[in-house]
Amino acid sequence: MAWDDGVKLIVGLGNPGIEYQFTPHNLGFLVVDRIAGERGVEIRNRQCRALTARIQVGDEPVLLAKPETYMNLSGLSVRELVAEYEVKPETDLIVIQDELDFPLGTLRIHTRRSSAGHNGIESIIGALGTQDFLRIRIGVAPERKVEDGERYLLAPLRKTDLAVVDGMIDTAVEAVKVILTEGPAAAMNRFNRKEPE
Repeated sequence: MAWDDGVKLIVGLGNPGIEYQFTPHNLGFLVVDRIAGERGVEIRNRQCRALTARIQVGDEPVLLAKPETYMNLSGLSVRELVAEYEVKPETDLIVIQDELDFPLGTLRIHTRRSSAGHNGIESIIGALGTQDFLRIRIGVAPERKVEDGERYLLAPLRKTDLAVVDGMIDTAVEAVKVILTEGPAAAMNRFNRKEPE
């Protein structure tokens, strides 16, 4: 299975609107914004119900996308982008998401998994009719269990967590680069190791 034909589509998940900008649920948006910022581009072209920008990573043409459909309908935008760019989800789609099942500070790369209750991923699986696409899952669970997960995900990140989150965004950006230049297996080997205690 070649990881090298056509455009790579990198979708960061989140909710549009300034009130959601720095919430745990918007880490996907923050990662693609950081990738764009490093490349000196802005994600602002409107197409397929998403904001997009084009970059090149090594030899790979890459489309960065932030769906504007709100999280729970992310699949509507992703399905249109996949069709528009003839993207093969199993080889050319990378989705960056927050993950309430993982502690803050952890990052995992997975493919062929269920949504694990993540509404954005659930929407994409439903829209594409497959679970076979790569995901970068960024842990956002706080140290203490929260009663209302949804409220936590949509509330601003705590100041005490910002340094950890900033480091995780950098790690996710690095993971994307490794996936694009060395392939998913190399990225999984490097980034899915157990975190030091």
